[in-house]
Amino acid sequence: MKTAGTALVVATALAALGLQPACAAAPDWGQVPKRDIQVFHPGTVSHQWIMKKSSHSGRTGLTKGESCVACHETRNGLDLDLKRLASAELEPLGAPKTMIFPVAVQAAFDNENLYLRLTFKAPADEAVDAPREEAPPRHEVKVAIMFASPQIEHAMQHGCWLACHADVRSMPGADPKKKKYVEHGDLPGGVFYDYIQWKSGEAGQGATQVDGHVAGERVNKGGKALTKAEGELRDGIYTVTFTRRLSGGEGDLTLTPGQTIPFGIAVHTDRTVWRFHHVSLGYTLGLRAPGDIKAIKQ
Repeated sequence: MKTAGTALVVATALAALGLQPACAAAPDWGQVPKRDIQVFHPGTVSHQWIMKKSSHSGRTGLTKGESCVACHETRNGLDLDLKRLASAELEPLGAPKTMIFPVAVQAAFDNENLYLRLTFKAPADEAVDAPREEAPPRHEVKVAIMFASPQIEHAMQHGCWLACHADVRSMPGADPKKKKYVEHGDLPGGVFYDYIQWKSGEAGQGATQVDGHVAGERVNKGGKALTKAEGELRDGIYTVTFTRRLSGGEGDLTLTPGQTIPFGIAVHTDRTVWRFHHVSLGYTLGLRAPGDIKAIKQ
């Protein structure tokens, strides 16, 4: 068994300051329903591509108010043209052998925290030409969740794709320094994605976590809501658990019962970075409200 997490580091740091970490009771995950979400390699598909009628026939449905999930999700999984996504047209650097895989998602909450648990088997067969991080630690696996603020127009339909543009780094011909962004993103004005991530660590480096946001650009710091992100690898299966306060600081959405929150998932495997990941379509999380994933009160 291989275990990676930040709890020991946090506890040690607090102890050095003479403080004690706040204790939150973990959910009884055996009582929380699982819902499989398929994540897939998107290649160079951007929001601009999605909204171009000559590229994507689903644009017509989106302009009528339909969602990506309503069109592509079936009882048998996702109805996607994986051969096209793996083609040189949409992945000029070479697609991974595993184009799609399931992630089991569970959600629970109490009076203070939201708990999210993702379970999956990570493929280790990414394209050889996919860029790797140049400096250690190289993270074998990274798991991210993005929550959309209510002010992001069409987030219920498009999910996180509103942050993926044709001019961001690693897209063909794009600026290698340009990060994800929201068009007309405005953090003080509430137009942003709340962004959290767990990184596995490697070669003696412990796991790390990110609590940031995406507005005018992606920022990997500043958030105060994520208290703990933990990952475990057991028998080839990763289990990643996020503990997030319902309220935080700048770049943190305030979550309350009765809300339906648009969200998306991204999983990087085999030390890949940037767009070389597997992503979900846009789903919704319901806290005592309708949602594709319903958080259970415990």
